[in-house]
Amino acid sequence: MTGLTYSDYVQTGTLLSLQKTHSPAGADRAVLLAEHFFIVAHQCSELWLKQVLADLETVVDLLRARSDDDLDLGAELLGRAGEVLRLMHEQVVVLERLPLRCFVEFRPRLGTASGAQSEQFRLLAGLIGGDGTNGTLYQAFESASAHRGLSVAGVCRAGLGAGALHRIAEALLDVGNGYWRWKVAHLGLMSSMVGDQEGTGGTSGMDHLARRITVPFPELRRIRGALHAGLTDRAR
Repeated sequence: MTGLTYSDYVQTGTLLSLQKTHSPAGADRAVLLAEHFFIVAHQCSELWLKQVLADLETVVDLLRARSDDDLDLGAELLGRAGEVLRLMHEQVVVLERLPLRCFVEFRPRLGTASGAQSEQFRLLAGLIGGDGTNGTLYQAFESASAHRGLSVAGVCRAGLGAGALHRIAEALLDVGNGYWRWKVAHLGLMSSMVGDQEGTGGTSGMDHLARRITVPFPELRRIRGALHAGLTDRAR
């Protein structure tokens, strides 16, 4: 397309206009910069969440389609989602550079706004599941395995012999680990920033966050653990 510039393609002007701080213009410069930093970090997280959701929702569709090419692409997209979740973990870590004195100044201006209200986070939790539940992603993997005449345990026992299904199982664990690390990092950050104070959205704060830290794909982990224990026993 002739005449298209980088700024037009990325919509830089719109993107860079979205960081609206709520501290008054006359506030301390460090506080204004800290609030800007806080907003940028959360907006970036929402953008990356959008990508992760797009990839994982496509993986569900591909697993339901079940062709060899579909499964190969599904493994590729899961690998990308795992890398993005690692990046999101690092974004939480960088928020440790938010000065506590500045956060205390602008936190009241958040009102009832809270990260717990993120609709994309809720959708991701539904896809991935938790300690006691298998999300949509794992259910689609079970179905794809059954279509090939295998249980999830059979895929794990077959290892490389299960082809793309094996790669998908390994990538699911990678995604689950990245998701878990991201939430643990967030808990650690908030522990150092707000302690036992109530959350801005009316939640119980740290207790609320701690209850939401679950380990995804529990059944796959149980199967892998039992397989590892069996192999260890035979090796003795």
